Amino acid sequence: MSVPDFSSNFKGKTVLVTGGTRGIGAAIAQAFLGAGATVYVCGRSVSVPDHSSTPAGLHTIAADVRDIDAIDALIARIEAETGRLDVVVSNAGGAPFALAAQASPRFTESVIRLNLIAPLWLAQRANAVMQRQPEGGVLLFVGSVSGLRPSPGTAAYGAAKAGVLNAVRSLAVEWAPKVRVAAVSPSLVQTDAATADHVGEAGLKAAAATVPAGRLAMPDDVAHACLFLASGYASYASGSNLVLEGGGEVPAFLAATSAGKAFERA
Repeated sequence: MSVPDFSSNFKGKTVLVTGGTRGIGAAIAQAFLGAGATVYVCGRSVSVPDHSSTPAGLHTIAADVRDIDAIDALIARIEAETGRLDVVVSNAGGAPFALAAQASPRFTESVIRLNLIAPLWLAQRANAVMQRQPEGGVLLFVGSVSGLRPSPGTAAYGAAKAGVLNAVRSLAVEWAPKVRVAAVSPSLVQTDAATADHVGEAGLKAAAATVPAGRLAMPDDVAHACLFLASGYASYASGSNLVLEGGGEVPAFLAATSAGKAFERA
């Protein structure tokens, strides 16, 4: 079997990546750009682009996806400029560490709005465009293993991501066959925002040592998964969740026993 070549797989396609100005989102945007797509990225605050250094085909828009009016304006602009919307990657999200017993109602609501409500709003609006297109479209959600296991310190975030993963399965049924819906759920990804700012370099090294793959996920790992799921090579993958966790975690009960020593890594 030949290795898939994505170098021109998305030529003539329009892709939107939310939170696409840095970290995981920026890697996803670059991957689709490299595959020939016209790519729009958005963030709550973006600097004025230097057009002399901005790659051809990349467009940056300031938009807060927690605001439904901003979503409508974003979708309308993309459709007006390109006449189509083929892939949407809902990547914007995240939450700072906060114990549930100490989190304010406003904090909890803001986390749920960013990580669950905003992606659902965007999906609804994007679906309306895709349903009108002969080729339909693909909606991808960047989930998290936090939605699949306990998420102490980020309980609202984990609950929101679990909601997203359930929504993926429901939307895949409601919007088929025109629109495919899928998710990518990584474990800890090595970015400044998600890791270094929170746990420090020593913490990163310790966390990587618990992963069977021997390292943390990198933004490109998530980007490549999105590229695959949005492509024709994954045409039967709808309602699916691709988990990226480098082999997972050694169960706590096993790690606490002498047998668990066999799984320790230098």
